[in-house]
Amino acid sequence: MAATLLDVGNCSADHSSMSSLCARLNAGIVRAHSVAEALRLMREQPFALVTVNRILDRDGSEGVELIEEMQQDEALKDIPVMLISNYSDAQQAARAAGAVKGFGKSKMFSPETEELLRGYLTPDQ
Repeated sequence: MAATLLDVGNCSADHSSMSSLCARLNAGIVRAHSVAEALRLMREQPFALVTVNRILDRDGSEGVELIEEMQQDEALKDIPVMLISNYSDAQQAARAAGAVKGFGKSKMFSPETEELLRGYLTPDQ
């Protein structure tokens, strides 16, 4: 079974980029627009990785809110979650809240980002 990524809070263009990355890694992708929708989806199906935008596109909420909610939920706290942000202070805040190492949109198609995602989406390769 292919691994699936949950992409939270990205605009259509960035979600399309994430979809392309997942396709290259033979992984599935599901999109959520809000923290509440992401939490619901995580309770309904398994995800190998969650990526969350620093600021969610539709409602303007902060991605770190999702990270904090996940860490407080026994059923969700072991799902790896990473922040998508170019800002180092936002990455540090996400890591402090319980996220794994994330990446910035400026590095979305870098070999390092693809390798980072591969570690979660194709762990046996």
